[in-house]
Amino acid sequence: MNRPYDVMAAGHLCLDIIPRFSNSRAAQIGDIMRPGKLVNVKEAALCTGGPVSNTGINMKSLGNHVCFCARVGGDVIGKITADMLSESGNAQGIHVVEDSASSYTIVIAPPGIDRIFLHNPATNDTFGPDDLEPALIAQCRHFHFGYPPLMERMFSDNGEGLRRVFEIAKEAGATTSCDMTLPDPNSPSGQVDWSAILERIVPLIDVFLPSIEETLYMLEPATFLAMKKEHNDAELIDFLTPQDYTRLANRLIDMGGKVIGLKSGHRGFYAKTAGSETFSAMGAAKPADHQNWANRELWQQAYAVDDFGSATGSGDSAIAGFLTAFLRGLTIEEALQYAVCCGYQNVCVLDAISGIRSWEQLMEMIEAPMPFIEAHIDDPGWRGAERPGQWDREAR
Repeated sequence: MNRPYDVMAAGHLCLDIIPRFSNSRAAQIGDIMRPGKLVNVKEAALCTGGPVSNTGINMKSLGNHVCFCARVGGDVIGKITADMLSESGNAQGIHVVEDSASSYTIVIAPPGIDRIFLHNPATNDTFGPDDLEPALIAQCRHFHFGYPPLMERMFSDNGEGLRRVFEIAKEAGATTSCDMTLPDPNSPSGQVDWSAILERIVPLIDVFLPSIEETLYMLEPATFLAMKKEHNDAELIDFLTPQDYTRLANRLIDMGGKVIGLKSGHRGFYAKTAGSETFSAMGAAKPADHQNWANRELWQQAYAVDDFGSATGSGDSAIAGFLTAFLRGLTIEEALQYAVCCGYQNVCVLDAISGIRSWEQLMEMIEAPMPFIEAHIDDPGWRGAERPGQWDREAR
């Protein structure tokens, strides 16, 4: 379908301040930051953050025509944020709330230590369906929404606002996708019934792209918390089995999901899809080859990284690669390759957007021989596929 914009990137938006740390070889944050200690850092990256920026700008770098939809305040941070976005696409969907403060995040990301975010949600908490412009969405082939767990109106009232957001996008004829973030169990977002919210919104989402940990927390919070306690609050990616991935993806497909992509950090990118009959009503950017995308279960290993910068925005970057391949009508196998390649480019730099190159450079990188990280896919149902670093399994 011929529409002037390939994608609207909507949802959470902030300004990221990311100081660069020297590589001290520290094993934990307490070895670097302690009360009363002065920590010398290097230059700071100042950039827009959140999925509106990270996924949207990176999709622009890959050759897409992009417009943005979010809320900012009428302060200096909001002006900087809106001005930065206007350089990368149509920013008429950015609503300025004059008497409100804008959202920002300070990203603490020393090499080798998981990131810490100091975040003020500000106007993200008041974003709602009334911030959408249906006429603008109708000019877009695809509508991508990110981080509803960080936006109060999106998870309150059993997710009614979020359901309405996707309903408006579908009424405008766009295909839809959604990215999540991990709720803090002790926050208001962590206290809601995410499984019930997903039951309401997943049927309206064509491409659902959370991480494996986010999915586990939202569908099986008791299991998530028990595993976190068992493994001393470590990340759970290495402790989840291929059977766990299949079980969780099947639950989402049973809710009405069509394409389920579970981001998995250094273990790569997992995907499972529903039957071909679900693809015909997707919208403006549905896959041309339904048979290639239907009834698939695949796993793409991640590339090994020699010079690690930061994982800030790595999931958003992977989504940018996946969705760009999807919008270009490529196969699901190719979409997974582009996802992990964009994720690789992202973690080689400090910020969330400067690492993503052009589509042509991305294709060249995929063709070059590069080492993969072992994903430990130790289930007998999985087999090595034709493409490098890729595995497949006969879907249910």
